[in-house]
Amino acid sequence: MSGGAGVGDPRISARLGLGLMAAGLAGCVLASFLIGRYPVPPGTAVAILLSKLVAGLPHDWMPQMETVLLKIRLPRIVAALEVGAALAASGAAYQGMFRNPMVSPDILGVTAGAGFGAALAILLSMNALAVQAAAFVFGLVAVAATSLIGLWRGRRGEATLVMILAGVIVGTVFTSFISLVKFTADPNNALPAITFWLMGGLASVKPSDVYGAALPIAAGLAGLLLLRWKLNVLSFGDEEAMTMGVHVGRVRLLVIGCATLATASAVAISGVIGLVGLVVPYLGRLLVGPDHRVLLPACILLGALYLLVVDDLARSLLAAEVPLGILTSLIGAPVFLVLLLKSRRAWA
Repeated sequence: MSGGAGVGDPRISARLGLGLMAAGLAGCVLASFLIGRYPVPPGTAVAILLSKLVAGLPHDWMPQMETVLLKIRLPRIVAALEVGAALAASGAAYQGMFRNPMVSPDILGVTAGAGFGAALAILLSMNALAVQAAAFVFGLVAVAATSLIGLWRGRRGEATLVMILAGVIVGTVFTSFISLVKFTADPNNALPAITFWLMGGLASVKPSDVYGAALPIAAGLAGLLLLRWKLNVLSFGDEEAMTMGVHVGRVRLLVIGCATLATASAVAISGVIGLVGLVVPYLGRLLVGPDHRVLLPACILLGALYLLVVDDLARSLLAAEVPLGILTSLIGAPVFLVLLLKSRRAWA
């Protein structure tokens, strides 16, 4: 028998599946340039994009079209790709680490912490950059508090359960802080801005936002991809992982750090967008199985595709743009119900 991959080899299915996802994502990206209030013919859109890659192409379009495509739609498309990939991959990593398909990126309090940071910055009339920085910092603070509680209790066992419970409590505390900030905010100016930010969306994203979030999100995703085989080992349980030479506590902290870095950076530019980290890993597991060596790359592609499609719907369904967080929750709620109905099945 030859040493090559045979018919039915799962590696072939994985490569084919990832290739199809990448092709679908590329097609959706191109289609997204055509969606918007200002019409741009497909041929013109392709010519404008190619003109930035190939010098010397004829220039026969209006300057407004180039401005709309490159200054407005391109940053929004890239932001949707970044946020979707970060939330989906983080959700898959958390679910694998905690061996629970009901876990999502906000389980450790990062979303609530980031929301409080942004709300506080808006209350203090800070600029957009400061709002994003505050969201990022307080997201990390929330996860740090959760992790410290988990580490303290982990010396006595039950570290995973305690960390999840601590995340729920920390998230509840920061949610209460958000309510307090909203209670004290000016109802004519600050309160609407806080409420709109908490709904989530990419309508006001700028190129600087995309560039600022790209590095930490890329670093977080790269770390998760490097740890993906250890996530497979953790899925067997702590005792089995230790017998295989894996330092469980160290790997868990690395996964939490990478996932939190990616999630906090995403939330900082998009606001609170719920259920992406729950829905996409579930769909990815249905398509490619639970092997994190394939699941994590699949979730990165699927998350980017999913949020890009939902964002296209958000800016095209109605005359006024629908907040992105509302749509992701409406779409994700039925999937969450399916997970509840199937939660008695063994985790694999």
